[in-house]
Amino acid sequence: MADLLPLFPLGTVLFPGLLLPLQVFEPRYRALMHDLMAEPPPWSFGVVAIREGHEVGANSVKSLYDVGCIGVIEQVEQLPDGRFAVLLVGSRKFRVRDLDESRLYLRGEVDLIDEPPSADGPTTLVTTVRERFADYCSGLGATGIAVPDDAYTLSHVVAATMMIPLLEKQALLEAADTEQRLQTEAMMLSRELALIRTGTMPVAQPRLPPHSQN
Repeated sequence: MADLLPLFPLGTVLFPGLLLPLQVFEPRYRALMHDLMAEPPPWSFGVVAIREGHEVGANSVKSLYDVGCIGVIEQVEQLPDGRFAVLLVGSRKFRVRDLDESRLYLRGEVDLIDEPPSADGPTTLVTTVRERFADYCSGLGATGIAVPDDAYTLSHVVAATMMIPLLEKQALLEAADTEQRLQTEAMMLSRELALIRTGTMPVAQPRLPPHSQN
């Protein structure tokens, strides 16, 4: 049976194991926070990327992607002006089956997605992605970045870090398993490295997103 999950549409993609800080200021999402915090923790809601529209304003979201990631609240502080400072950690993926608009904020009838476990041992694919990702970061001027060893975490850190369009990040979230995600990332990194070498990519330093140690 599908679960009804509060949804928080964003112009970004949350990946499992990755941390995401949020400033919650719109009345509808303040209401979401109050509703969550009226119950015992842990508190969580679904983060889903916006396919068409914007994060802020009435009727701003026109459509959402089908697959999102549950964000579990690691830290929360209500500020004097009523805003909330929230730190999320990505948990399980989900697919939205239907939307419920009976409250100020969206809720979704969702199915949780279980991703098959990946092998922990080193593989040629993991080595390829780690090496290309290190070259990618170095090519954009970011050095000394510690890259995860295990395939599952690596696949999500690379996906969250690469400076690629939202549509491509969403595709990486939707990958069926770690191997498929790493295979796609290997091709994307090869493409991005070629752009860096030809000088057709703007010079900017990617920042390694923080990930949960749990």
